[in-house]
Amino acid sequence: MSSPSDAPESRGRPAGVIHDLGYRPYTGPRLGGGPVARSFFLTGLRNAYGLGRSGRSKVLPMILLAMMLLPALILVGVLVQARDLLQYDEQLVAYSRYPVVTQALISVFVAAQAPALLSRDLRFRTITLYLARPMPRTVYVLIRLASLAVATFILIAAPLALMYAGGLLADLPVGSETKDFLGGLFGAALLALLLSGLAALVAALTVRRGLAVAAVIVVLGVTYTAVSTIQGIAFSTDSEKVGQVAGVFSPYTLVNGVQVFLFDAPNATVLPPEGTGMGLFYVAVALVMAAGSVGALLARYRNVSP
Repeated sequence: MSSPSDAPESRGRPAGVIHDLGYRPYTGPRLGGGPVARSFFLTGLRNAYGLGRSGRSKVLPMILLAMMLLPALILVGVLVQARDLLQYDEQLVAYSRYPVVTQALISVFVAAQAPALLSRDLRFRTITLYLARPMPRTVYVLIRLASLAVATFILIAAPLALMYAGGLLADLPVGSETKDFLGGLFGAALLALLLSGLAALVAALTVRRGLAVAAVIVVLGVTYTAVSTIQGIAFSTDSEKVGQVAGVFSPYTLVNGVQVFLFDAPNATVLPPEGTGMGLFYVAVALVMAAGSVGALLARYRNVSP
């Protein structure tokens, strides 16, 4: 054993050495909350389609996008090639009806991407990094919701834009076609907002992605099936008011009813809203549902500790 006299201090030499590793403080410009929020939004939008993630993450959203475009492409081909034969002066499937026809694909997309943007942050506690300054939790919630809503809007609006281009190629009346297309885009934006708010709320309530996906699909599927069943029974029993009120309990029938009221669009249900009172009721329910989902999300994240 070495004696105390052999210690480095006893020989007048230092016990340790400080190394200069060359670290330098950051002296460049410091961006504020705006650029951070914009970058966070774009990252979430890209991640919704698997961009910047693994190859496996790109498969489902890209397949769903292709499947959304395929029926529109077929409709455009039939319209362009056989318009004179069919004597059509409008789209084979109306813009307001297309999201209802393809609702299964839209529901799967929203159900899959909402947990990817929200549940994963809660499960792996990356939320603690996002809630650090300069991003408050309110900004986090709104940006995540905006990323999901814009991604869903792209999924719904892309086939509508393809149908519009095909309608112009088929020499459909430009004025009426543009009016119907803009009404369809409004419906796509409203539907994307409602679906994203509902799916984000469900995804924020659990950290398990599989459970969140199943819950969102069940909620959207059950509500539409229940509304369709009630409206079918109401139509056969001459209880139109009951069927019209039931239409507000599914985002798909609710948005279609708003389009029927505001733009006189073709209805996708057997009992669309009739009259100004029922139309305003649909609009009010849509606004309450959108605001309520945002408010519930903000309340949920107040309980998340950074």
